Amino acid sequence: MAVVLAFVILGIYLIRNSNPQQEASGIERTTSAYVTVISFLFGAVCSGVAGYIGMWVSVRANVRVSSAARRSARESLQVALRAGGLSALIVVGMTVLGVAILYSSFYVYLRVEDSNTMHVTELPLLLVGYGFGASFVALFAQLGGGIYTKAADVGADLVGKVEQGIPEDDPRNPAVIADLVGDNVGDCAARGADLFESIAAEIISAMILGGSMAKRCRLEDASGFILFPLVVHSFDLVVSAIGILSIRGTRDPGSKSLVEDPMAILQRGYSVTLILAVLAFCGSTRWLLYTEQAPAAWLHFALCGLVGIITAYIFVWISQYYTDYKYEPVRSVALASSTGHGTNVIAGVGLGLESTAMPTLVISVAVISAYWLGKTSGLVDTDGSPTGGLFGTAVATMGMLSTAAYVLTMDMFGPIADNAGGIAEMSQQPDSVREITDLLDAVGNTTKATTKGFAIGSAALASFLLFSAYMDEVSHFAQIKFNEVDIAIPEVFIGGLLGSMLIYLFSAWACMAVGRTAQEVVNEVRRQFMERPGIMTYQDKPDYGRCVSIVASSALREMIKPGALAVVSPILIGIVFKIVGQYTEQPLLGAKVVAAMLMFATVSGILMALFLNTAGGAWDNAKKFIESGALGGKGSDAHKAAVTGDTVGDPFKDTAGPSLHVLIKMLATITLVMAPLFL
Repeated sequence: MAVVLAFVILGIYLIRNSNPQQEASGIERTTSAYVTVISFLFGAVCSGVAGYIGMWVSVRANVRVSSAARRSARESLQVALRAGGLSALIVVGMTVLGVAILYSSFYVYLRVEDSNTMHVTELPLLLVGYGFGASFVALFAQLGGGIYTKAADVGADLVGKVEQGIPEDDPRNPAVIADLVGDNVGDCAARGADLFESIAAEIISAMILGGSMAKRCRLEDASGFILFPLVVHSFDLVVSAIGILSIRGTRDPGSKSLVEDPMAILQRGYSVTLILAVLAFCGSTRWLLYTEQAPAAWLHFALCGLVGIITAYIFVWISQYYTDYKYEPVRSVALASSTGHGTNVIAGVGLGLESTAMPTLVISVAVISAYWLGKTSGLVDTDGSPTGGLFGTAVATMGMLSTAAYVLTMDMFGPIADNAGGIAEMSQQPDSVREITDLLDAVGNTTKATTKGFAIGSAALASFLLFSAYMDEVSHFAQIKFNEVDIAIPEVFIGGLLGSMLIYLFSAWACMAVGRTAQEVVNEVRRQFMERPGIMTYQDKPDYGRCVSIVASSALREMIKPGALAVVSPILIGIVFKIVGQYTEQPLLGAKVVAAMLMFATVSGILMALFLNTAGGAWDNAKKFIESGALGGKGSDAHKAAVTGDTVGDPFKDTAGPSLHVLIKMLATITLVMAPLFL
């Protein structure tokens, strides 16, 4: 699909209008076309490889974690965390390396150093295709992986736990292998591609804004402002590695149990990473962003980075509060399970809706604070107007993602621990081993939820940057100042409405895809239990391959429709309203409508993703809380109601929710790439 889209992009670039700035720099239309297509394909390949690496490490680590749990909880925790850390460091490293390779290749190929017309500040715009390719593959990886894993999980739980009363991951369940494979597909492969895309989009948008600001301010050396994001994420690799290696789980001599809560151990490693990230960020800011024109600017930008780092920490804490069963919100959902299935679902939906408030307030304060700090940095354009506001927001986004490798480590930890528990159950290990893997799995559920909250926050800030870059691009092509969108114009308002509708329709199709596939799995599992009664007495072996085949083929088929909706919608809306604008003598109508669509889709998508992710994570851990022995424990009526809630939340937290924050960034990158079509 990426190859097909690459040919479409090539055709569009060969027939579209040229950017006047690029023409003045000596970049021909064909050069621009081939550069964008190469960037797109390179981003797509790197995103796919990032996902593959995450899965490759996971399937080798989970059996080692399960084996380590036979010896001690401390050892199993370390193996799971370091395996997740290896995946995370490779993913972040690939992102930095990919952008650096493209940037340096174009720098040499276009002879920027020797050219009198091509300026270094114009190079980052040629990298937009890289972000689009990464977003495109990440969206399909997240969609397909989410459909695969949750359809298998729902089918396995509904028939195995509720109808047959057998434990989770019991080898008698025909869907258990599909469920365990799905954890790797949906959580490791998809999340690796997702975080790769998040960092790539943030790096490129920050490079574009840094270059354009340096150009407006007539700075003698703009390279520091352009390369700053690459340096920040290079330090991210170092500080996150130190944070991972700093973790030493403690235990009593001769005991298998951890003295400390695993979550507290992970949080301590995160605190080490944060402290080092603050020091590295401030040092990088002084090194690269100091300029004689505004000697205090670097300090303002360092404070912007601090705003981003604090925002990341608060987001992680909020997500943990709403999804960890040590806190009141999840316990209230578990208590609601004791009065039935319906009250459990109502409590989970209510908690998910409530959880959107605090993150929204935090994002609002972060954006305004970073923008104000950037604007008051002392950098001014040729007219004397303050011009550092947007770049301040970009620096805050970099600060938020400056610990991305450690956060991704915590995310990868979850599915590895989950799979280790499945292996322990299927190989019929003693209860003491399963207790350790269950504890790690419950912590993994919380870390996965915190990572999703972190990803949503970074997506909000990155989308704001990409939106600003889109408006700059339209200004360059149209040669008209384009810095505001009036939603009082009926067509522009309709564009916003369509953007919000796109979020709801996409979420609906993603959840319905999981539902349809899960129905096939449920019917297949029921059929096997009915036709082969020897399965329950271990005299007959289930046909695991049939369930794997169902979810794999269905995931590939079902992801096409919502994915196509995401790709086609912004292009179609922009072209249609461009034609309307030609008839109504509104030359920029197409670009304005697309801008409104982006704004409304970003706002709706962030709130919807927060709701879906938090509600799903809360339902899951409410079930885990009851399974730990509360409210009657496993097999009780409260447990059955909690399984229903967890089943409802599965497509929320692992399919629709994570796909949404990829979707809003992909909408921003596709409109940036296709901007000339709307003029």
